Amino acid sequence: MNIFFWILQVLLALHTIMGAVWKFKNSAEQTMPSLKAIPQGVWLSLSVFEILCSLALILPVFNKSLGILVPLAALGIAAEMLLFTGLHFASGHKEFGPVIYWLVVAVFAGFVAYGRHVLQPFVIGGS
Repeated sequence: MNIFFWILQVLLALHTIMGAVWKFKNSAEQTMPSLKAIPQGVWLSLSVFEILCSLALILPVFNKSLGILVPLAALGIAAEMLLFTGLHFASGHKEFGPVIYWLVVAVFAGFVAYGRHVLQPFVIGGS
């Protein structure tokens, strides 16, 4: 089970770091018109937040005591996806493609948070 959660953490970290790089290269409005309410400074701050979350998902491999960061980072990523969903609906857009994507990522991140906090608290080794 530990290996399973490590795979999920690495996948979530890769997804999130790619999103952070994307945010440095593209504005919120270029990414999704419904997100144009996010100021550029906040958009770039979200990039930094995503980089920190990505690091928090993988740092426990080097220092077991940092394991508490994993569920917190995953919850942060889930909250960001829910924020995007809320902004999309508030903007009046009716397309559901982005919403489905954001909600799938939020559920995935929520599962990692739940799994690392309740099902398999962070340990190195084991199964």
